[in-house]
Amino acid sequence: MARILVADDEPGLREFVADALALDDHVVVTAADGKAAAKLLDERAFDLVITDLKMPGLDGLSLLRKVRAEQPEVEVIVMTAHGTVDNAVEAMKLGAFEYLQKPLSGPDELRLLVGRAVERRGLRDRVDGAVRHHGPELTHGDPTMKPVVDAIEKVARTAATVLLLGESGTGKEVAARAIHDLGARAAAPFMAINCAALSETLLESELFGHEKGAFTGATERKRGRLELANGGTFFLDEVAELKPELQAKLLRVLQERRFERVGGSRTLEVDVRWIAATNRDLRTMIDTGTFREDLYHRLAVFPIKLPPLRDRRADLLPIARTLLARIAGDLKRSVPKLTPAAEQRLLAASWRGNVRELANALERAAILAEGDAIDASHIWLDEPARQAPAGIRPLAELEREAVLHALEFVGGNRRRAAELLGIGERTLYDKLKKYGVD
Repeated sequence: MARILVADDEPGLREFVADALALDDHVVVTAADGKAAAKLLDERAFDLVITDLKMPGLDGLSLLRKVRAEQPEVEVIVMTAHGTVDNAVEAMKLGAFEYLQKPLSGPDELRLLVGRAVERRGLRDRVDGAVRHHGPELTHGDPTMKPVVDAIEKVARTAATVLLLGESGTGKEVAARAIHDLGARAAAPFMAINCAALSETLLESELFGHEKGAFTGATERKRGRLELANGGTFFLDEVAELKPELQAKLLRVLQERRFERVGGSRTLEVDVRWIAATNRDLRTMIDTGTFREDLYHRLAVFPIKLPPLRDRRADLLPIARTLLARIAGDLKRSVPKLTPAAEQRLLAASWRGNVRELANALERAAILAEGDAIDASHIWLDEPARQAPAGIRPLAELEREAVLHALEFVGGNRRRAAELLGIGERTLYDKLKKYGVD
């Protein structure tokens, strides 16, 4: 059962949709136009919005933009007449779940589509729960994160091996834990090991365990992490750092699901779901002979690339606020607010260390700020660009200002703004998404 808002200026269609969805025990509230729907969204919580595109006062695209900006977790289905399919395509670009073409053929298509949207909302809630539990890296208001979260949702339902790709600090372990938490093995162990953190000998012992007397200091039998993870998920972080001998042993486990403890002869069987991660280019390593191609193909059954924070401008401030709440809790103080100047400083930075670097910068700022607000002067960034002479500002910051000034000058007309800036309208649209501008 879901809470659904239906907005359409045709009374007969509103009644038809409400009656069809009542068959599945959904709670349906109707609105005669976009303004009434917007008011209801401010007053109540909904799981799904079904809206016509053409309505007096506030149209469906404007309503969709409001939902995406204020309640990105709410799914939206748009209804469109035959002549407005182009607008429906625009709605999909803005983040609509799907569109229905009017006149509706019957209740079955509508009920099926709503069922899919409600299921997706439930999965998204579970992803959000994983994010809240493990970290804010999977915040997904920015369009660049939508395919990532979609991929996590889909692959979590399977037993496929996943390879997570991305720079350090982009949230690969958070994604791995989300996949585990959303999958059928959620109640079983999640075991992780960082392949770059241990020497080859210690790493082999940690992975496979060892028998008593296997090496100096092995005074008793030890079960390895792989054995302890049986039935659950095993996460290999920084898998590119594995030495050739361990790569061969790992390949055997992936192929046969069998291994021996170090110094032992007894073969053990293991059933785990494999997730690996790296910030390096494994294809290049294959070409140079430092990573096995057969192991790569075993690991890269379902690759997911996590974008860097600098490409997720719409997510940056929500992530920063989540991190600040956590930092304030650790410091046992009230959560400080970011001033507009501080927000602009955060948005202009390149964040080479991604969320990890952002968290460090915010913790320093929270310590430096004496009041209940963090200003730009409290945010110290370890970037060469910040050492530039006075008057020189980051190019991204200047570009964002130019885009905003151009739009303001032409009253929000994107075509005229693009002409003023000397770029294509599509390029302008991409920049608006990049800087999180509605």
